Amino acid sequence: MKISCQEVVILNPPGEMDVEDRESPCEIASDSCGLPSVHLSTGEDSDEDFSCPETSNEDGAALSHLDWLEELYEFPSARREDHDDVDGDGDLAVAAVDGEKRRYAETARMFKLRRNLDQLDCFHRQKERDVLKAREELKLCCHNIESLVEHRDNLEREIERQRAADDSVAVFRLRSQHKHLCQELQTEEELEGHINTGLKQQELVLREVEVELGRFSSLRQEVQEEQRLFQAHKNQKTSTRLQQERKASQNLQLKMQHLKQKQAVLLKTEEAGCQTKIEEGRANHKIACNYLKETIRRMQRQEAEKQQQRREFLEKRIQAVNSLKSNIAATQESLRLQQSRARVNAQKEEVRRRQLRESLEAQGINSIKHMYQQKQVEEIKRKQAEFEERQKSKRVEIVAKILQEERQVKSRRRHRGLPPKPSTCDRVPLPGRAGETLLRYLAPRPPSDPEERATPQLIRFSDVSSSSSASSDVGDLEETVYREEDHRGLADSLAEPEFSGLWDQNHEQLPDKKMAVAQTEVKQKDPALAGGALNIPAKKMRGPPFISKPEVIFFKDFEVGIIYKQKIVLTNVSYVTNYCKLLGVSARLKDFLSINFEPPGSLSTGMSCDMQAVFQPTINEDLKGEVHFVSALGPFSVPVRCTIKKCELEVDGQFIDFGSHVVGQTISRIITLTNKGALATLFSLDTSSCLIPETSRVQTASNVSANTCQENRNPDTTSEGRSRSVSMGTVALSEALQKEHPGSEASTTGPEIVPEARASSDGHVQMSDSHADSGDLSLGYVREGEIGPLQSLQLEVLFSPTIPGRVQLDFHIVFSDFTSKPIPIQVRGVAVSVPVWVVQPSIDLKICMFDRLYQDSIVVQSRASSALRLTFEVCPEMRKHMELLPKTAFIQARSSFNAQLKFLPSSLSKDAKNLFDSDTGVLEVPMAVQVAGQVTAARFTVHAVVTSSELQFDRTLVDFGFCSVHQSVTSSVRLTNPSLLPQDFGFLAVPEFIELQPNDGFGTLLPQETLEIDLVFSAKKAKEYNFQLRCKSGMNRDFLLSCRAAGVRPPLQLSHSLVKFGATALGDQSTAVLHLIYPPANRQSSKSVPPVGKDAPRLFSFSVPEGSDISIAPSAGRLLAGERCLLQVTFRPRLPDKDIQEEALRLLRRAELHRVEELGRSRRAEQEAFKEVPVVTGKGKKASVIPKTSQASDGPQPDQLTESPTPAELRPWPERQEEARASLLHSFTGRYRESTVPCFVSDGDPPQDDPQAQPAWSAFNTLYLQLQCPAVQPPLVVISNSARSVIDFHQVAVGERVLKRFTVQNISPETLDLRSSVLDVHGPFSLVKALRCIRPGEKHTVVLAFSPSLEKKYCELLEVCSQKMTLEMTLSGVAVVPAVTSSHPGGVLDFGHVLQKESTTRVLKLQNSSVVAVGFRALLASLSPSRPAGGADSLTSLLRTYTDSPVHPTVGPQNFSGLSVFSVVPPEGSVAPGQSLDITVTFRPDHPSVHYSDRLTVELTNKSKVCVVDVKGAASSHNMYLLGGDVLTVPIESLLPPLTTRRHPLTELELKEKPTTPVLVTLRATYTAGVLTPAVRELQVGCIATQSVTKGGEFHWDNAGSLQQLGFSVEPSKGSVETGHKRTVTVTWVPHRGYKPHEVVQTCLPLTLTGDDTHVYRVTLMALVSTTAD
Repeated sequence: MKISCQEVVILNPPGEMDVEDRESPCEIASDSCGLPSVHLSTGEDSDEDFSCPETSNEDGAALSHLDWLEELYEFPSARREDHDDVDGDGDLAVAAVDGEKRRYAETARMFKLRRNLDQLDCFHRQKERDVLKAREELKLCCHNIESLVEHRDNLEREIERQRAADDSVAVFRLRSQHKHLCQELQTEEELEGHINTGLKQQELVLREVEVELGRFSSLRQEVQEEQRLFQAHKNQKTSTRLQQERKASQNLQLKMQHLKQKQAVLLKTEEAGCQTKIEEGRANHKIACNYLKETIRRMQRQEAEKQQQRREFLEKRIQAVNSLKSNIAATQESLRLQQSRARVNAQKEEVRRRQLRESLEAQGINSIKHMYQQKQVEEIKRKQAEFEERQKSKRVEIVAKILQEERQVKSRRRHRGLPPKPSTCDRVPLPGRAGETLLRYLAPRPPSDPEERATPQLIRFSDVSSSSSASSDVGDLEETVYREEDHRGLADSLAEPEFSGLWDQNHEQLPDKKMAVAQTEVKQKDPALAGGALNIPAKKMRGPPFISKPEVIFFKDFEVGIIYKQKIVLTNVSYVTNYCKLLGVSARLKDFLSINFEPPGSLSTGMSCDMQAVFQPTINEDLKGEVHFVSALGPFSVPVRCTIKKCELEVDGQFIDFGSHVVGQTISRIITLTNKGALATLFSLDTSSCLIPETSRVQTASNVSANTCQENRNPDTTSEGRSRSVSMGTVALSEALQKEHPGSEASTTGPEIVPEARASSDGHVQMSDSHADSGDLSLGYVREGEIGPLQSLQLEVLFSPTIPGRVQLDFHIVFSDFTSKPIPIQVRGVAVSVPVWVVQPSIDLKICMFDRLYQDSIVVQSRASSALRLTFEVCPEMRKHMELLPKTAFIQARSSFNAQLKFLPSSLSKDAKNLFDSDTGVLEVPMAVQVAGQVTAARFTVHAVVTSSELQFDRTLVDFGFCSVHQSVTSSVRLTNPSLLPQDFGFLAVPEFIELQPNDGFGTLLPQETLEIDLVFSAKKAKEYNFQLRCKSGMNRDFLLSCRAAGVRPPLQLSHSLVKFGATALGDQSTAVLHLIYPPANRQSSKSVPPVGKDAPRLFSFSVPEGSDISIAPSAGRLLAGERCLLQVTFRPRLPDKDIQEEALRLLRRAELHRVEELGRSRRAEQEAFKEVPVVTGKGKKASVIPKTSQASDGPQPDQLTESPTPAELRPWPERQEEARASLLHSFTGRYRESTVPCFVSDGDPPQDDPQAQPAWSAFNTLYLQLQCPAVQPPLVVISNSARSVIDFHQVAVGERVLKRFTVQNISPETLDLRSSVLDVHGPFSLVKALRCIRPGEKHTVVLAFSPSLEKKYCELLEVCSQKMTLEMTLSGVAVVPAVTSSHPGGVLDFGHVLQKESTTRVLKLQNSSVVAVGFRALLASLSPSRPAGGADSLTSLLRTYTDSPVHPTVGPQNFSGLSVFSVVPPEGSVAPGQSLDITVTFRPDHPSVHYSDRLTVELTNKSKVCVVDVKGAASSHNMYLLGGDVLTVPIESLLPPLTTRRHPLTELELKEKPTTPVLVTLRATYTAGVLTPAVRELQVGCIATQSVTKGGEFHWDNAGSLQQLGFSVEPSKGSVETGHKRTVTVTWVPHRGYKPHEVVQTCLPLTLTGDDTHVYRVTLMALVSTTAD
């Protein structure tokens, strides 16, 4: 028994142990004696005192005196003597104290003795181990010495042999080895002596320790007795303490019962009070409900009345809107009809022109020239007629004005006062004003010809006047041009509505341009800001992580054959350290552009790296593409543009407006024509109107991007315009172009266009002079010429007005370059005679809202030479809504004045019925500016469309109904904006239990737009909800929406309603555990709907979608009140079968296309080879080879490729699907799905009378479980075994061991440390190859073994774990007991006699009747490394006396050549199920012997034996042999050749004598009960069948007659034997007369066998009579 030192300290009283320790002699120890330093320690000693100390192995160690142990042994007697000295009459208390101290002292002494005895035992065991170790070392040393001695002897013999062979080099080498070996042998002998001496010393110390152990045997017994008493005392104290604890526990239980009773009484009292309060509350609740219901009914009636009024008002509004829509539809329909009519007319005109052209060509007339001239004549006539009409109208107007002025002068003279002011209250019809209004708001039908289309524009421009050219504002002119272009687009468009102000976005063009310019300046100043977001931590990174400088790699005006290089700087503008990796360039630029880029590694924010782009063009065309990069934040690209030399022609303005000028002035404007390209071209100014403006638009400096989009949108129109411009614009320049630039690209525009241009050049030149000037507008001197690359030319346009009115001139700039479009130029001018006018006669306030203030500026221009007084007047109907400030002002000479217009609409339908259309909202207000001294007032019109600012809900009350507290209910309302302007809205002060979508209830409604808003209500408690939602518009108006709902609580609850799975790899699984709880009835709310029986059982069922990656277990069940059910939700992401089939289809198509390309390439190569290699015919002539193009080819036809196989056709090809699966796994980037699984809860069990009926289900009790399932790319995939996760070993025989392999690959960018789960150690599956870490892209093969031991099915799960996923592999296999039988039952298989060096065979057939292939091995005992042990091979069996049936050894003699006598084919293999296999055994001896034998064992792979066959045979040097007789030789022969000893030379007689073979035949006659039984023995003479010898042999006995005298008889004495047969010879012995008992009769006679050779057997017959029964 071992007890720690701490226990000893507790048992000893303090103070006494210290004295004992100091006085104890056990502290004295001798290190030299080999004993441990043993001492009695206190509690301060460590536990190391109880450990077995190591002993010293030094020589001469002896055991010291153990006096300390003897003193401890004598200590009890001394204590007893002291105890006897105590007086019996002394104090009993003192005696008790002494007894207690004595008990403690005895206990401490017992523990110390036990510890010391344990240390002595440990010391004894240590010495025993040392002795055994020394003996093992001695044994090993002796073994080494023996091996060294044997090696030395071998070296000595080898030295002698090499010395005899006179090989001095080998002798020298062997002597050095011998010397080194002798040194090692001497060292080992010395070590042996040293070990032997140490062993004797260790044995001596061991004997001394054993003697000491014997001395203290009595002390050991005493310690054991004291330990027993101490344990009994300890058990007694334990039982006493246990009884006390039990009593205390019983008292505590009684107290707890009493306390529980008190608590139960108090609880009942409280329950009674609560029940009373609940009943009172219910009564009060009923009363309150009645009052509440009455109030609700009253409110509902009021709300119904309001709703009816709103509905009637809404119907009126709807009718108004419908009428407006019908008007718009009618207008659009009329526009469509007009356009279709114009289109038909255009088609008819085109047909007429085509017929005319064909007829002219048929007559041999140039149709183009003729039609052009005809068109010019018509145009001249039309313009002349228009000019005459304008002249007439102007004369009439002048005459009317003169007459009016005369009347005014007369009236002034007559009244002698101020002229009366014309009333502004009446709507004065302005000329052209009505057409302009219809064009703007009612979308009139477009005119059929360009002149009519431009008429409204000319009317609008006629109202614009200015004092002089110096005072004209360029910005105002540009705005006028943009406004006219917008109105033109509105007139041409059919899809836009009637009111242009709704969609007119002109006010946004200028800010956009300014913003673009500002962004360009910012990019130029700080390129880092152009890459995306600013360096603000609170915002995310926007834009690419790197920016390039320059932003676009631009190779402009390149030439083929020249190499261009450009340096690009990439700067990291992200907020993190990033890297940049080049992926490549676009496929379009791969053959021309190369990038020299060295990855710089990690770049901090703001760091840059360089790269070089090398461009080597080989084709002359524009190229576009990108250079692709990848970084840590994602991919980005740098655009590349390569342009050839071309003409990029543009003008600074296509519209020139001279404004209003007084008649007689001459104003000039400059048009700058710029060629930004690198190619020169010729130009000319064409004033003909044959070019259509829509087909001749070109890029200007202000709208490059817009025109580019138009060109891309209308390629047909552009091409048509280009052809027309080439045919018409280059007519006058074709001859000059060919003369001046004969080698340029412009001269090669086409062989068909140039002759026509030459033919019509003369006529064109003649016509151009007549149309160069159009009235007051004329062109400058420069009308044609050449513009070089990157040059600018100034073209002058002159305006010299002669008659008041509008003047226009349209001409085109035509170029010789066929790729350059003609540039149309429009010139407008107005000649006026009024000194003061309003610059903008039509003020458009666009769309306005009621009760909102709008302002605008009115510009009044004066050309008078003195200051004039202006008076602004507003008609009386609009004075409440519109105001002009100031009302009176003075305008200075030849200057402008700005007046302010304020517009605040409120009740226009009442105040201005004549000016305001309430249906359409169109407002048209005529205004006038009275000028002092000017009879005619300057009039202008204010236009506006006034709309409301309301928002409308489709309903006023939203009822959510019953809503569970564990789910949300969604209802939708429709919010409509009836206004003509977009309005912002937002829901404010939304309660926490409701959510609005989209955009949390904020957004913008476009005009007439209706937005569906989802209201998501989530009840927090089981109660009724009544609330209102407040929607505030951007106009600060509130719109209320009433809502109500009732919250209910389902009977069942989920512990978690939202499960967020971690990122799970494909093939892995994630599991979450939650509970479905059925709380008791007292914990449920009173709002549970519908009410059922209290604590009724509930059925639940989870409805998981089909094909989902989610599984729930259990998916259905039954719960009672107070129970809970554990649910396990498993997420197993996998690839959909549809995606796999589509990917397989894509791979199949790609492989098919690749195969067709390879086939076509091979065919072309064969055809070229056939063409190049001539074929020599039989007559020596070369014949040309023509490749045959047969219809039936090996490869698929092109029409076969169009019909790709469907996914259903891919199913017979699993390898395609596995390849597709691997492709999808490698390219998988991640997937995130959210799904909601409903849990239906019943109202109770199904009816008892019909258990099969479905239970009642309530929609209010349905629970919903939300699942967030992110799937990621698996880092580890199986690439073998068709990527399946099942390793099936199929059927395996019991005892066999089958290996299966599967390979996994790491497709992640990280190194994976693979681990595996622990398989069943007693199971058949085992992991053969250990797992290891695999780097990214590496593969690892896992080897599994299946070795069943019982016949049954096995299945086990192997988990291959990594840091990020667990790959589960299912291992399965079936164990089958093999059933294999042999055609030979076992025993002896005798081959008989065979000629030496010839062979014979025997066949064994194995039949496998099991269902699996079984492996076998055919083992020969002669080839076994360890031969079978038995009596036949022992030495005693060889020395025993041989009888008639001797025991032969298992393995007999072997061939001298070293080859095996018996051989088996095949030595091992496998037998298929239900099949048989032949095993051939061959006997091939090389020397004569009759003792050939061996043992053949056929065993299966599970070590079970099918059969054991002892094979034997005999070999002879002749074809005749003799069998029988007694054994005279040992059955085991030596393989060494026979020793050749020197003898004297043979005589001639000995040479003539043939060798004989001795044969002994022992005959025993028996004599029993007076009856003598003759002795009979049989000998067999056989003849071996060989291929060389076909005839048999003969035999005969010599001197057979002399045998009868001795009682022997031989039958037959001679005979013949056929080949392959045996003949029996019987030898009989009958004792003759005169035979003496126990006499041995012996005789010898030869037996001659004649075959291929003559062989003589010397047969010795020995006979005797036996009286025993054996």
